Amino acid sequence: MKIVDAKVIVTSPGRNFVTVKITTEDGVTGVGDATLNGREMAVVGYLTEHVCPLLIGREASRIEDTWQYLYKGAYWRRGPVTMTAIAGVDTALWDIKGKVAGLPVYQLLGGRSRDGVMVYGHAQGSTIEETVDEVGRYLERGYRAVRAQTAIPGLSGTYGIGSDGERYEPASSGLPEETPWSTPAYLNHVPELFDRVRREHGYGFHLLHDAHHRMSPNEAAGLAKALEPFRLFWLEDPTPAEDQTAFRRIREHSTTPLATGEIFNSIHDCDRLITERLIDYIRTSVTHAGGITHLRRILSLAELHGVRSGSHGATDLSPVCMAAALHVDTAIPNFGVQEYMPHEERTNEVFPHGYHFADGHLYPSEDPGLGVDIDENAAESHPYEPAYLPVARLHDGSMHDW
Repeated sequence: MKIVDAKVIVTSPGRNFVTVKITTEDGVTGVGDATLNGREMAVVGYLTEHVCPLLIGREASRIEDTWQYLYKGAYWRRGPVTMTAIAGVDTALWDIKGKVAGLPVYQLLGGRSRDGVMVYGHAQGSTIEETVDEVGRYLERGYRAVRAQTAIPGLSGTYGIGSDGERYEPASSGLPEETPWSTPAYLNHVPELFDRVRREHGYGFHLLHDAHHRMSPNEAAGLAKALEPFRLFWLEDPTPAEDQTAFRRIREHSTTPLATGEIFNSIHDCDRLITERLIDYIRTSVTHAGGITHLRRILSLAELHGVRSGSHGATDLSPVCMAAALHVDTAIPNFGVQEYMPHEERTNEVFPHGYHFADGHLYPSEDPGLGVDIDENAAESHPYEPAYLPVARLHDGSMHDW
């Protein structure tokens, strides 16, 4: 079953998505997400010029060999562009294999380890009061895990705060937006948020928070210690994740569970974090970590060391990624939680899918393959729109991690 066509589809139904679509000589098609938010066209060029021509004539069933071919066959390995491109191809091949077998992909990964995939919603507000109320609305809708973010007084453009209660879209057209940041203001404000949330809603649900790489190891250790009474499910990305040793400093001072990894693209980015048990949850995604094939390697290593999954799943990735993530989540033994932001209706029209939400869980499609597709006619009506993620500066004008 040879590959006869491999193409890249770029569409922007509310935000930009890059999709790989592979077709076999028997007419079977598969899709994979290859979206890299803010750098989409870099992946498009890599795929169009350097990857898709190599796929023609290859056996679609040889998923592992194709992964190794694209990874080891390129002297310049790894990096977000390369691994996102490989992920698009890899996921599409898993989609094809499932369709040929007549089985949903999770069955090819060993079958169910759970009935449903617990997801967390995103409560946000311009004040602590608004965020507390928003947490309540998520609980009323059946969510069992909620991430809480609030604007910081005196700062504009706080991470995680948008105009839509369910979706947060930080990217904007034109040059990247520059937002001010003050870590001391953040550290003074955030503990009050979680004190208020727990006093208002109790401890009968999981509570999460994303620091988004904003603190030094000492600052993060202090915040993690301060948040211990509120029993967070996790504190996400407390420090810039490239420095794996920084997490040891936080571990020395606090038992608050730690999560990181959404910007990682290979097992080598997180091996120390996992093998030394410096984190509790690894957040690598199908799309940014080389596809289903490589994500399974990361999660298998994590299982050996008591680390669970918590894959990135915001709306900067398409329903193709979410569908693939749910198949992995359903099969692995060390699942933790899955991030979930519902896509807007325009996106759902471009990417029809069979997964669904109920009672705080997502359930993968039972259709053969991933259970998701792309409507190319609908995709054409939403052309690419250049957009960039913001950058952050301190009050003295110096750059800071966004």
